[in-house]
Amino acid sequence: MKGTFPIDKFREMETPFYFYDTKVLRDTLNCVNNEAKKYGNYIVHYAVKANANPKVLSIIRENYLGADCVSGGEIRAAIKAGFPASKIVFAGVGKADWEINLGLDYGIFCFNVESIPELEVINELAGAKGKIASIALRVNPNVGAHTHANITTGLKENKFGINLEDLDNVLDAVNSLPNVKLLGLHFHIGSQILDMGDFVGLCNRVNEIQERMYQRRIIVEHINVGGGLGIDYQHPNRQSIPDFAAYFATFHKHLKLRPSQTLHFELGRSIVGQCGSLISKVLYVKQGANKQFAILDGGMTDLIRPALYQAYHKIENITSEEPMEKYDVVGPICESSDVFGKALDINKVKRGDLFALRSAGAYGEIMASGYNCRALPQGYTSDELI
Repeated sequence: MKGTFPIDKFREMETPFYFYDTKVLRDTLNCVNNEAKKYGNYIVHYAVKANANPKVLSIIRENYLGADCVSGGEIRAAIKAGFPASKIVFAGVGKADWEINLGLDYGIFCFNVESIPELEVINELAGAKGKIASIALRVNPNVGAHTHANITTGLKENKFGINLEDLDNVLDAVNSLPNVKLLGLHFHIGSQILDMGDFVGLCNRVNEIQERMYQRRIIVEHINVGGGLGIDYQHPNRQSIPDFAAYFATFHKHLKLRPSQTLHFELGRSIVGQCGSLISKVLYVKQGANKQFAILDGGMTDLIRPALYQAYHKIENITSEEPMEKYDVVGPICESSDVFGKALDINKVKRGDLFALRSAGAYGEIMASGYNCRALPQGYTSDELI
């Protein structure tokens, strides 16, 4: 089963490019909102790092999500897309002074703080402006996740967050600084997580930390459990919307919130992943000694996930219904790692065929580079083309 695309339009366009199915995106956002509102105190932010295409951001903002940002550039992108500053959270292990000042000037909702040195800098910069910065402490829960090692973020050896043994010292530091106000706690254990048991482990650890803070008579206003919910890369047509019902229900069942606390989420991949495809044209079909290659005009500079994470993307020849043959699908970049997939069963390929690399809405266009002096791929929505 292949995806449905406006192939006649695609034939007129310069490849490679990203195509975003706005129906899938809107249906996904509708599902997120419907499931989250069942609980009354759930607040969902979109992780801008997953995809900052302005047209995609505008649709997400229209559906009332907040914005989770990890750079000054992302804050600017969120503001430009119309997200209110009061719904913008600024996370990240290395915030530069100008980025902190940007957040202070806009009056964003919260800074997620990862160390005492960062806390002291935010306090100093806020004091210089005569402001009080709202903060949450990002705590490293030392909880693993069943995902790729490069996108696991909640273990002690990862660079993110405050280690549990340092938490009391950080809380003491917060109390000594006049220009910061503690609003919440922030956690994030990884990305592309499909095992709800990983989130149960996070809930158990958050419960322990909340009890520990309660002993110090500290109850924060909100808990931010990050994101991390994965998508089905194998079957983008069959399961275009992740199981948000199970995801939110897991936290409702296992996380012990205090009265009046709100629970924040920062979802990225699960919102935009399935709506996007990289569309690329076949330049050549090359017969090797033991295999044949479909050589595309799109490469690792356009979609780096397979080279960086050995990630799988379903690849479809959307202009052929001929019998299946086996191909290695590769790009034109001068790197041996510029491979999208090996020994794939694909409808017989000829020069000029169009390929769709599915489930590329997250960490696709946003991670594109100009290596080999290549132009960045453009992004188009179905609203524009259909």
